[in-house]
Amino acid sequence: MELRNIQRVYLAGIGGIGMSGLARYFARLGCIVCGYDKTSTDLTLALQHEGIQVIYEDRAEFIPINFDKPCDGTLIIYTPAMPKDSAILNYFKQKGFELFKRSQVLGLISKGMYTVAVAGTHGKTTTSCMVAHILKDSGKDCSAFLGGIAANYQSNVLYGDNDIMVVEADEYDRSFLTLHPDIAIITSMDADHLDIYGDHSHLTESFRLFASQIKDGGHLVYRRGLLIQHDGTTYSIDENSDIIASNVRITDGDFYFDFTNADHRINDIKMGIAGIHNIENATAAIQACLLLDVDPNAIKSALASFKGVKRRFEYIVKNDQHIYIDDYAHHPEELRAAIASVRRLYPDKKLTVVFQPHLFTRTRDFADGFAEVLDMADQLLLLDIYPARELPLEGVNSQMLLGRMKLWNKRKCGKQEVLDIVRIENPELLLTVGAGDIDQLVQPLKNILEHV
Repeated sequence: MELRNIQRVYLAGIGGIGMSGLARYFARLGCIVCGYDKTSTDLTLALQHEGIQVIYEDRAEFIPINFDKPCDGTLIIYTPAMPKDSAILNYFKQKGFELFKRSQVLGLISKGMYTVAVAGTHGKTTTSCMVAHILKDSGKDCSAFLGGIAANYQSNVLYGDNDIMVVEADEYDRSFLTLHPDIAIITSMDADHLDIYGDHSHLTESFRLFASQIKDGGHLVYRRGLLIQHDGTTYSIDENSDIIASNVRITDGDFYFDFTNADHRINDIKMGIAGIHNIENATAAIQACLLLDVDPNAIKSALASFKGVKRRFEYIVKNDQHIYIDDYAHHPEELRAAIASVRRLYPDKKLTVVFQPHLFTRTRDFADGFAEVLDMADQLLLLDIYPARELPLEGVNSQMLLGRMKLWNKRKCGKQEVLDIVRIENPELLLTVGAGDIDQLVQPLKNILEHV
């Protein structure tokens, strides 16, 4: 597949954060781009506004006529989340088209580029966005395919004038094994996606394979304690590692820290975003950018101006009466990081958490972990499980999680009930967390809190 020959691109599952980035990339190259997704979202509407055709019915007759037969100029990309009985996917298969996963196309695009790939069961989106922002803000420049909407650029894909590319390397379905990076960052390897991997050991092995694919002369940067079994540079907060973030503190509501590696010390780094976990992410991002010869002062300036990623510890309301933060956390360790950071920032405020579990299998596999972490809240409003690609599992539901918790102030709610409770109780500190459609509550909750 020669990308320079591509004239037409169809994306099945175009509304996904990674797929939409590819849609934008090929549209910018001047290709005819269109696709399907089952639901209209802010992201699909943005694509349509940019001139990309999106349909919302899985029907082959809605596929444009110029995708009627395979040819060198046509590329069909699909997400593994598409059901196998999809009419659109089966149309392309029956017509003899070769179908490519997003990860395969990303591997083709990054081939020949100097690639910085960021992997991890959590932390990868924020860290990759940090690396891209530092490179952009410093004038080093890069292109980037990101797993979230970078607030500084209001996009998930960035375009540069050099051969440096930053990519978020997704472990789901072993997608990141299509990449051969020059610099690889691994932020975490906690058990996840066990519906794909079966157990934690197979997930860990996949990360080791990813690390083994770094190009000759390349660099591996990974969080201390990860069992990578590959030569690399470790990082941590206040621990014995090659790269250390130390002197972490909060001053006037902002996080500060000092960075030290074998060759550099950067003091008093101000973070543009909150969260202890984001200091750890920044430590890895700094090391990657130093390897790319970015000036330490430029790095320090860029981190202060970094606005974060949409739905990653994102402040929705911040005034004297209310603090409302929204986060994508959907794994127990991500929840722990988000709640712990909120606690550290606002130790004297009552914390109300609204959580939507994501996937029946994940809820089943980590039920005890979820219960333990959610007990860190003062009040919990728990939504039903968001099924995404899965069918229900007997006995796996939100009530099961409530039954394992020790917190007394907890209840299962529908979305409208959440809005009613917030309107009546007027919480001073609110955190919404989850990877499903809980984001539909963000604007209504913002409206309530700003007009109470």
